[in-house]
Amino acid sequence: MLQRTIAITFFCLPVLFAQTTPSPNPLQDLIEAARADSPRLAELLARKDAFGYRLPELAGRDGVAVWGQEFLFAVETPSDATVVIDSEAPVPMKRVAGTNYWYLLKMLRLGTTHQYHYFANGRELGAYQVAGYNPDSYPQPGVARGKLSERKTLVSKVYPGMQSNYWVYVNPGADLVNGAPLMVWQDGETIVGNQDLMRLRLQIVSDNLVAQKKIPPMIHVLIQPGTGGPEATGPGAAMRSIEYDTASDRYGKYLLDEVLADVEKTYKVRKDAYSRAIAGASSGAICAMNVAWYYPDQFSRVLSHIGSYTAIQWHPEKNEDGGYIVAHRVRREAKKNLRVWMSDGSDDMENNTGSWPLNNIQLANSLKLRGYDFHFRFGVSMHAIAQGALDLPESLTWLWRDYDPAKTQQVYQMEDAERAKPMFRVSVTNREAW
Repeated sequence: MLQRTIAITFFCLPVLFAQTTPSPNPLQDLIEAARADSPRLAELLARKDAFGYRLPELAGRDGVAVWGQEFLFAVETPSDATVVIDSEAPVPMKRVAGTNYWYLLKMLRLGTTHQYHYFANGRELGAYQVAGYNPDSYPQPGVARGKLSERKTLVSKVYPGMQSNYWVYVNPGADLVNGAPLMVWQDGETIVGNQDLMRLRLQIVSDNLVAQKKIPPMIHVLIQPGTGGPEATGPGAAMRSIEYDTASDRYGKYLLDEVLADVEKTYKVRKDAYSRAIAGASSGAICAMNVAWYYPDQFSRVLSHIGSYTAIQWHPEKNEDGGYIVAHRVRREAKKNLRVWMSDGSDDMENNTGSWPLNNIQLANSLKLRGYDFHFRFGVSMHAIAQGALDLPESLTWLWRDYDPAKTQQVYQMEDAERAKPMFRVSVTNREAW
């Protein structure tokens, strides 16, 4: 099994790619301004990128900017702010002169995740987790950067009246003549501009791994959930849950017949499932798993972070199962030729639609029982992308291991190390045993 690398001594980092941000190195600029208590700090915290995202966001979620071992915690409030990091004592934050921005610059351990909570006037303002990124999540010397396309907008027929956006990121060296491997990412708006720097850092990670020949150069399709149409509900007439959480083949049809059909007007992609992967987090994860389950002739590799394998779109009045059915289908239906990396944590959500930790364990055990080629990283994370971001260099390497562009198929086999391990078991840690 691949081992996680923890950086003890950091390295000299070149500039970040400048496709979507005013500065060639926005993270380092921000950290240096905070370190010097520079007057520029207010300007940098207020600045938004071309996609409308700040670095960091100032309401809790995505509220920490990381460069090396320096973590910049920042929040916006008119009152004195404190931050609780990893359940330690509250730490007062410093006000940026003339603003309602509060910040704290702190050195933290790498190779793990850190949970934080912001407070003011005795009230929690927001909480989330952040990754202590490893070296492959930073630009490496001499590694060429890929290219992000302009945003493309489609109007759907599979989801009548829905409008959605997508971007394409192409790694250096991708074979655009004969066809490149493909990886599809749900919630694609989080993989552009500042959002990608605050979360997965997919663009940087994938370019680094391509340069190291750990994954093939690929075409990454980054799809934003749609809005509008008679089915849309919630803020902004969102379609995300209907698209992602419904346990059916509908999203796969939309992806293949509409999104990828449009992508293929511009980019030459491989058609074999062996050369195609699909990924997502939360509801995007169950979406990815469903697409591969219903279309194993199109996708054979699945990356699932904090998957929502719960009853969010359970509609008994329509005879529609919720996402909990995925684990049972894996156990009861014919085995598919899939390779699956899963990630979740013991502090993930519990609500009326189900238990995220228990349902992820259930799915992992189903994959184990049926002999799938799978890996399940179960940590302590909350419902956040931090653990998935920390693991991304490892998970992508594992998912694409032994890829051979000369081949169009492979029968996936469970690794010997996993085969020798028992089923995952559940223990209750916050109640007495008797």
